Amino acid sequence: MLAMDITVLEQHFALLKPLLPDTASNEAAAYMLFGASDITFDPWSGIPRLRLVSHKVIEIPATDQISASPVHVKWSTRSFMRLLGDAAIAGKIPAIVHTHPSDHAFFSEQDDANERELARTVHQKGLRGLVSIVLGGDGSICGRIWTEPNKFILADTMQIVGGRYMRHGRAPTVGSNRHYLDRQGRLFGLNFNDEMASLRVCIVGCGGTGSPVAMLLARLGVGHIFLVDNDVIDETNLNRVHGSRRQDIGRPKVEIIKREIDAMGLGCHVEVAQKWINAAAVRDALKSSDFIFGCTDDNSGRILINRLAFFYGIPVIDVGLRMIAVSERQGHDLNGRVTTLTPGRPCLVCSGVINPARAHEEELERNQPDEFQRRKAEAYVVGAEDPAPAVVTFTTEMAAVAVDEMIAAVTGFHGSEGMIPSRVRRWHARDDRFLSVKSREHCPVCQSDEAGGAGDVEPFLDIVG
Repeated sequence: MLAMDITVLEQHFALLKPLLPDTASNEAAAYMLFGASDITFDPWSGIPRLRLVSHKVIEIPATDQISASPVHVKWSTRSFMRLLGDAAIAGKIPAIVHTHPSDHAFFSEQDDANERELARTVHQKGLRGLVSIVLGGDGSICGRIWTEPNKFILADTMQIVGGRYMRHGRAPTVGSNRHYLDRQGRLFGLNFNDEMASLRVCIVGCGGTGSPVAMLLARLGVGHIFLVDNDVIDETNLNRVHGSRRQDIGRPKVEIIKREIDAMGLGCHVEVAQKWINAAAVRDALKSSDFIFGCTDDNSGRILINRLAFFYGIPVIDVGLRMIAVSERQGHDLNGRVTTLTPGRPCLVCSGVINPARAHEEELERNQPDEFQRRKAEAYVVGAEDPAPAVVTFTTEMAAVAVDEMIAAVTGFHGSEGMIPSRVRRWHARDDRFLSVKSREHCPVCQSDEAGGAGDVEPFLDIVG
């Protein structure tokens, strides 16, 4: 059994919407290219999954359009053959999109017959498959992939991903005892509780911000959580890691957080990996997620989740704090930050959050500790700094701000643009700043036509070394 879902990036969906000007319009069509994300083992279901992510929208030339009416659209296959050539060169999966202006999204018998012949051509060209998407005039959307001329897989879900997260299709995994969510359902509606129950969320880092994020998500009714952290609890963690106890010193952080969520008895399925985020064994969990929370304090981990947001179209909500103790006369410098990453927005490198040189040093320290110490002695690397100050009230507050951004993506309570791109809370100044950051020209991540919706590439995320 192979599960399959389809992600359409918000900027690509915006290019498709003009195909449906109103419910009285003629049917219309377009082409797309999709990247593939092959998941060997979904950590929650244990079954393989294929996730497709939109890479490009291609207009069908007007000269190829033969006829159209409210119930049909017909075009020449000349441009379709060019599409297959483009797909082969780019290593992507070709797709056709068409509309049902006066109806809901579904695949008709005529669609089956037409696409079967196109899928045969795709198969003869040696391509992996043909994706087909239907947009309904009522706002519905459905999709499938033809893996063989006579075989297709329907998408479990179709999600539109950007500042908003809008999903169609997945039957929520809702337990029988959900009365504890009654109060939040009164605010956002019962569908919100269903949406939370079916979400798959990965938390990278289970310290001062990651542990409260996990606790909050579980109490929101999120159905599936994956925890990633290689560290164990030490005495200095007890002031801010939620759920930790003195007798937990020396135990993995991920086990502590899982224990506490399991003890809630709220039906949240928690899986863990006591590993660094860069470990190959964590990739399936990352790629299976609907949201990723970056709660790590290292540059190396942030480089990976930064690229992941763009290559796989998975929203990343990154949390950071910078607290500097100065003299009583001068006051304090206390800052918390939440940055949201989706294709179409600046990445963490362009935002100045990641220090690439320090990221390289962190990787060297983990993977080649002897070489790191040699370079440190010769002053080629900076080396570890003193531990940063941390206070549980501040770390927990920013965790709540981060979770609020996920809620905003799902519900739109911030408005139509969804998640706020970057918020800095300055406790000492008693204000929030909403930063406007521009991407650097030619950035290989957020300004690259190749990175957005690329899916699986070799090496992973195009990270060399």
